[in-house]
Amino acid sequence: MNPPVSKVREAKLEFYRKKGKIHAKAVQGRFNSLRWAMVWLTQVVFYGACWLPWTTEAGTRQAILFDIVDEKFYLFDLVLWPQDALLLAVVLILAATALFFTTAIAGRLFCGFACPQTVYTSIFVWIEARIEGDHLARLRLDQSPMSARKLLIKSVKHGIWALVAAWTAISFVGYFTPIRALLPAIVGLQTGPWETFWLLFYASFTYLQAGLAREAVCQHMCPYSRFQGVMIDPDTANVAYDVKRGEPRGALRQSGDKGDCIDCGICVQVCPTGIDIRDGLQYQCIDCGLCADACDEVMDRIGAPRGLIRFMSERELAGQAQVAPAWSRPRTLVYVGLLLVFAALGVWTLSERVLLRVEVHRDRGALMQETSAGRIENSYTLKLINMEETTRQFRIGVSGLPGLRIEGAGEFTVGPGQVQSVTLTLSSPFEGMPSGVQPIVFETVALHDASLAVREKGTFILPFR
Repeated sequence: MNPPVSKVREAKLEFYRKKGKIHAKAVQGRFNSLRWAMVWLTQVVFYGACWLPWTTEAGTRQAILFDIVDEKFYLFDLVLWPQDALLLAVVLILAATALFFTTAIAGRLFCGFACPQTVYTSIFVWIEARIEGDHLARLRLDQSPMSARKLLIKSVKHGIWALVAAWTAISFVGYFTPIRALLPAIVGLQTGPWETFWLLFYASFTYLQAGLAREAVCQHMCPYSRFQGVMIDPDTANVAYDVKRGEPRGALRQSGDKGDCIDCGICVQVCPTGIDIRDGLQYQCIDCGLCADACDEVMDRIGAPRGLIRFMSERELAGQAQVAPAWSRPRTLVYVGLLLVFAALGVWTLSERVLLRVEVHRDRGALMQETSAGRIENSYTLKLINMEETTRQFRIGVSGLPGLRIEGAGEFTVGPGQVQSVTLTLSSPFEGMPSGVQPIVFETVALHDASLAVREKGTFILPFR
């Protein structure tokens, strides 16, 4: 590694790498365009999905709603209950495995393009640049003494940041409380305690993380940056500096044998975490590729080939051939296998969901009683859970003992997404029947669809002779 060619350039680099707030230089290029495409995509989905309506037979509701109070998650036409927790576990495993797969292929690609910290920091920095100016103007403003002008500019910036953070918090809480009901409640100061807490917490969290902490989150707070090293191998592509091509570096005006790197320091100036990619792979690097965009721009100006800084593996950096394509390495094949297995498990679990659940509970206050007609009665409480968004009628039947029957009505109506408790009394002849605890079966069938049926085991108690 060559030192900077002059003390002036060394001081210039340190100026941009100083401790404290980093004001990265704006840069244009393919990676920057891709990053902003991800910003737009994620935020259009995040801010917009909570406003999508969804019409069902029961009426119109929010398309995506995590109703924790009623223990129901609405995902368009799908309604998930606590009994569907396996699906949530499968989704989380799939997300984690996909992250590991991406890291094995291209390092911290998620951090650089889709991480919420990166996305919201980009938005907040864009707002800052529109108000305060470019990176040099922002640096000068920070270093200048307090004045009326500085106070006004800073107040406007932080005010807009606060508005963005507040709207972000409202959108977030709007996935748990219907947003069309949440907004009037906020205006009327009628939000509940938990809604108020999460609105304040998420707004403050967004403001502090994206507006004030910024690169400190990636440098000191993010655990993912600390263990990324165990998730990559020599064939993993990361943003890297081509040492063989770039060294020895030197100013463009210098003559002699030197590499393509002119030591301009722009790759440092554009880095959102303030590192020098020429120092090698570092845990603070988020693989955003902005240094590659900046370097490509410089290479175009001096007439050198692009790619001095690019995505490449350790093997490529050392001039070695890839052992195998990135996707066919043992590690990535394991991740692909896990993705396929858990995706299949999720599809199977979703296809096997029963939209009717039945719970049978005996009346433990009175185990049994004998009627004047010489029959033995047992009482039960059944919980019928209609997991559809349409009112349904169900018929309950029993079997397991000769002459066993339901005393009273055996058909019940359950509203959409409701849990209804019904009391059943079963009776059985006494004469000729075995004594003690006898197994029986409750069968609940939907009247609109005979294939929608649930069988639950129970017991019937007969007196000992």
